[in-house]
Amino acid sequence: MTDRDADKRLAADAAVREICDDMLVGLGTGSTAAHAIAALAERRLRIETVATSDASAALARSLGLIVRDFADVARVDVAIDGADAIDGALRAVKGAGGAMLREKVVATAADRMIVIADGSKRVERLGTAKLPIEILPFARRFVIDRLAPWFAHCEERPDYRTDNGHIVVDGYGWDDSAPEALASALMAIPGVVGHGLFLTEIDAAYIADNGIVTRLERERNPR
Repeated sequence: MTDRDADKRLAADAAVREICDDMLVGLGTGSTAAHAIAALAERRLRIETVATSDASAALARSLGLIVRDFADVARVDVAIDGADAIDGALRAVKGAGGAMLREKVVATAADRMIVIADGSKRVERLGTAKLPIEILPFARRFVIDRLAPWFAHCEERPDYRTDNGHIVVDGYGWDDSAPEALASALMAIPGVVGHGLFLTEIDAAYIADNGIVTRLERERNPR
């Protein structure tokens, strides 16, 4: 039987080997990112970090890492985060943990963005994963109505707010043949503040499957 949690740890351990002293490191959110935070703390490097969620910041501080306020940061050396689904072109769906907006900001600010994942997250088609969409509560019903043409159905996460105070709606049954067009359409809806499509932000991925870690690298085209 495949030990997915062990694979997550292996992917995290491989990714944090890229981290060196004096780097500013972006910390992702979720169970896989938590392994990376723990692995970084174990290395006892001379680094500082920024976190994409209150939970990740608390974990990092509890393990002795220095966490800076990202509001005072313009760029990050490396960001490490998990993914809900990732394809061979390093396009991903993220946001199961609800932090996709902050994750995207930190990923874009990073000189290098690394995804870590177990083998179950490697997919041929991104549309098999639910797509999280972060929405201004004021615009809840308006936005959900505007999302209808793009998804078979949408579900609002009950009694949930992001660290930004927003709600999250998960879209199911979406057409992944033109994800760039979908990303643009979503951000054109007033009230949508973020979504889980990461199409150009990821530079590399460490994916562990049954104890074997594979590294994928984006081609040298600019992101």
